[in-house]
Amino acid sequence: MTALILNLSPTIELTDDQFFQLCQNNRDLRLERTAEGELIIMPPTGWESGNRNSKLTQRLGNWTDVDGTGLAFDSSTGFKLPNGANRSPDASWVSRKRLAALNPDPAKFLPMAPDFAVELRSASDSLKTVQQKMQEYIDNGVRLGWLIDPQNQRVEIYRPGKDVEVLQSPTSLSGEDVLPGFVLDLAQILN
Repeated sequence: MTALILNLSPTIELTDDQFFQLCQNNRDLRLERTAEGELIIMPPTGWESGNRNSKLTQRLGNWTDVDGTGLAFDSSTGFKLPNGANRSPDASWVSRKRLAALNPDPAKFLPMAPDFAVELRSASDSLKTVQQKMQEYIDNGVRLGWLIDPQNQRVEIYRPGKDVEVLQSPTSLSGEDVLPGFVLDLAQILN
């Protein structure tokens, strides 16, 4: 099953508060909104993708707890990007300094792009769509992004101002200068 995209504009243009309330009223749905105002209704993942994403989130969360310089988020967390889109990466991280400077309402979506974002491609995801989403993250301030693609046994690494780096069958990934010291073991995630 693929995502359902509803083009509401110009008939309905949801405010940020209305979109947030729509998400709250439909907690069983995973909703995103594009910069153009399209509503994306994403189906639940299959068990294999769910397990991979659980391991990814767990490993990022464990590192974050030890490191202490930021907060890790799962795929349920909404981010209001500077371009107006509302997105929910499969896993993400934001520095505590940026959060403190913004002092966002903890009950709402974070009105910023994360420092780090990961998308784990599931069997029903179009590669092109996920690649476009990763580029959108980078264009809106994400400093490091990973597109993990188990179907093709590869990872695409996104960085601002640089070409996408493609790694075939890597065993681990480095958090580089965004997540210093974080190394993601890809066992049980990519394979």
